[in-house]
Amino acid sequence: MASRRRTAVTIAAVLLTFTGAAGCGALDKALDCVQTADAIATSVDKLQQAISTAADDPTQAEEALNDIDTELEKLQDKTDNTDLSKAVDDLGTGVGTVRDSIESGDATPDLTPVTDAATEIGKVCTP
Repeated sequence: MASRRRTAVTIAAVLLTFTGAAGCGALDKALDCVQTADAIATSVDKLQQAISTAADDPTQAEEALNDIDTELEKLQDKTDNTDLSKAVDDLGTGVGTVRDSIESGDATPDLTPVTDAATEIGKVCTP
């Protein structure tokens, strides 16, 4: 009887450890997503500020776009969620459009696709 109890306790401990480890992995992934979404939101804010002061320093917009690209690469590497992947793709497309507009001399490009996609990433990443 003691042997059965030890076996049951051992199995329960292994299952608990396995479940806990899997849960922590999911929690770590969600936390990474939230942190990256926050970094993207910060970069989008910087982009908006850079566009509003583009006449003073046009390189700030390029730096903000590069920051967003960097955060997108990190997030894309961490996800297998289709909603998040779509939002990341949409944000990448929006960043490309803004970059093209700036390179074409547009001092006030439309940031709506960028802000909308960044908002969607924030929604998808919210636990």
